[in-house]
Amino acid sequence: MLADLIWLNALIATELIQVTENSSAILRKSPPPDSCLQEHQALRETALFMAEKYRPGTMLSQHLTKHQ
Repeated sequence: MLADLIWLNALIATELIQVTENSSAILRKSPPPDSCLQEHQALRETALFMAEKYRPGTMLSQHLTKHQ
């Protein structure tokens, strides 16, 4: 059960990062700053690492590549 919660939290974290980027782009009427995109990518990679550690082989990795 703990592994499931870790995976679910990682999923939520990656989706919230995407929502933040999308909201920023809408408000700015331009893409987020490159520095933010780089930091968000690092955060996504960390969350994906945690998710894959506890539940490998899910669609999360494939899904995240569509975000970029």
